[in-house]
Amino acid sequence: MSDRTKLDEDYMFTGLIESVCTVRSLVAGGRDCCLQVDLGSLAQDDRIGSSFAINGVCLTATRYQGTVASFEVSRETLEKSGIGALRSSAKVNVERALRLGDRMGGHMVQGHIDGTATIAAIDPEGDYVMMSIAADASLLKQIVLKGSVAVDGVSLTVAGLDDKAFSVALIPETLRQTILGEARVGDRVNIETDIIGKTVMRYLDTALPQEGALTVDRLRKLGY
Repeated sequence: MSDRTKLDEDYMFTGLIESVCTVRSLVAGGRDCCLQVDLGSLAQDDRIGSSFAINGVCLTATRYQGTVASFEVSRETLEKSGIGALRSSAKVNVERALRLGDRMGGHMVQGHIDGTATIAAIDPEGDYVMMSIAADASLLKQIVLKGSVAVDGVSLTVAGLDDKAFSVALIPETLRQTILGEARVGDRVNIETDIIGKTVMRYLDTALPQEGALTVDRLRKLGY
């Protein structure tokens, strides 16, 4: 579809998965890779340059062959996410980027993966499933109890948190409409922590003193 052009209004995601799609191929090319995904009906209204979250990773469509879109994947993305482990016929969560005027659901998701984590436990609780996800300390320090987190692009609320893992509750709709319904213990998942939490953490790291006691005088100097 050569008449497709870039949509400048593509800018963010919500973590509400629109469709589970199928990987057609992942081909290495030098330091980068080309990922091809059959987007099905999601390809109908999109153009070259449109943004999609593939398992939570923001990628730009560079070519279409019918409903199959091609995405160039950088080395940085391959190192930070689980995209490089995808194989032909694998199922992936897909969400199109928000456009100006769209209704906001889920939470603000950038599609910039902070790292990967491993599913440590899957425990059914009635119609729900409680999933425990083990992560490095660098990721866990950005996660807040009752805050938001994107797991393979799915917007979820943090139900539990300790120094080794966090847990999320998956409702029946999430299990039906995303690849998390087929997840297994040991699976690697992409994690994007909440942008608000990261912003606050960054501010505290730079604004508060790193050495010595936090005194009234120090707070005054910091403008408090």
